Amino acid sequence: MKLREATAADIEAIAAIYGHHVRTGLASFEIDAPDAAEMQRRFEALRAKGFPYLVAEADGAIAGYAYASLYRERFAYRFTCEDSVYVDARFAGRGIGRALLEALVEACAQRGYRQMIAVIGDSANAASIAVHRACGFELTGTFRSIGFKHGRWVDTVLMQRTMGEGDRTPP
Repeated sequence: MKLREATAADIEAIAAIYGHHVRTGLASFEIDAPDAAEMQRRFEALRAKGFPYLVAEADGAIAGYAYASLYRERFAYRFTCEDSVYVDARFAGRGIGRALLEALVEACAQRGYRQMIAVIGDSANAASIAVHRACGFELTGTFRSIGFKHGRWVDTVLMQRTMGEGDRTPP
């Protein structure tokens, strides 16, 4: 497996991975999978703001991707980011999500972020919760039945990880 910065050439594969999760899972609360053009727009917007956007390559394919974004837009949140990690279903269980998340945490810490928030769709998403826990995230709360998708109510789990000096020193 190789981790690297994503490029525009990866967008088709990224859109396919995300589309699968939108259509079949609960990690995303989107109902309709965005097309490659929309994923390209989102990619460019994040990169323009200096956020890391990574891909994992395995067996000659894009096996997963991860990116960070601001947790919230208001100025006081400027040192807090949110992670997003998606793995191609064909590569699940091979440590790709963890490798991406570890690299993303490091990239965000280098950019001066102090806190990373994970917003995990579905409290039954044991794999994502376990990966985040293994990467130093702590459970901070659960919003019960906050979304409705695939015919059922879905929770959102919040986890948080301190990076660098965290709140021990001013930025």
